[in-house]
Amino acid sequence: MIPQRTLEHPIRCSGIGLHSGRKVELVLRSAPEDSGIVFHRKFTGKTIKIPARAEYVVDTRMCTTLGKGEARIATVEHLLSAMAGLGIDNAIVEVNGPEVPIMDGSSAPFVFLIQCAGIRIQNRAKKVMRILKKVSMKDGDKSCSIYPAAGFKVSYLLDYEHPLLRSRKVSVDFSTQAYTREVSRARTFGFLHEIEALQKAGLALGGSLENAIVMDAFRVINEGGFRYEDECVRHKILDTLGDLALAGYPIIGAFEGMRTGHEMNHRLVKALLADTSAWRIEELEHSEVAGEMSATPEPQTA
Repeated sequence: MIPQRTLEHPIRCSGIGLHSGRKVELVLRSAPEDSGIVFHRKFTGKTIKIPARAEYVVDTRMCTTLGKGEARIATVEHLLSAMAGLGIDNAIVEVNGPEVPIMDGSSAPFVFLIQCAGIRIQNRAKKVMRILKKVSMKDGDKSCSIYPAAGFKVSYLLDYEHPLLRSRKVSVDFSTQAYTREVSRARTFGFLHEIEALQKAGLALGGSLENAIVMDAFRVINEGGFRYEDECVRHKILDTLGDLALAGYPIIGAFEGMRTGHEMNHRLVKALLADTSAWRIEELEHSEVAGEMSATPEPQTA
């Protein structure tokens, strides 16, 4: 049996929201078996519980936003990606603002927080969603699909009209490649000419060279350049893991995306969930997602 996992100790951090520009405090806590990832949004003197499930997605412009009633939590994808990448099944995420802090624009700070908190093995088997048939989504030159495969694989083609971003494709097989090494350090990115328009629309108010890759027409403005040669497409894979996590279970199957983003990823997850013949929920009896996602962690000290 491959067991479920939660956090050993509570851990907190604070940071700026990428789109809101507001300071936000975040606390990660352990949660019981079979409870999943649940956000606790402090809102108007109350705590609103919002499960990390596709049915609670209320906006996909520039990020993935969850909501219940008037309560909103934006930019959840990087934290959910880190949780998925380290195989965390159950956790409580307390947030006192409208957005998860952007940190450095990647999921590496959240990976660090989870590792500092420690990972606790639980007493029930990890449940996974095994893909049984292909489900696809297409919109013009954008497309994505998910289909049966052993383990968990993600491939993405990035193709922007920019000399650094034309026809860049990366594939990661998480049964043999490590999330922390291959994906977690990839930062969100944008273009200098778009920043003013985004800020007029009330987005990217907290964006800076400290939490995003910024490019002009020819080059990366950030000192030090890219962390990976193909950092932007790896960030798309990072985002994809966060968006797929909203299916509610780790996925056994393969994802392929071409020029897609949060909106199409969400549509694909909704279409997948609606077609109950395309998947089944089962207990994971042996590791098909090796390494960080399912291996027994090293003992942690308090």
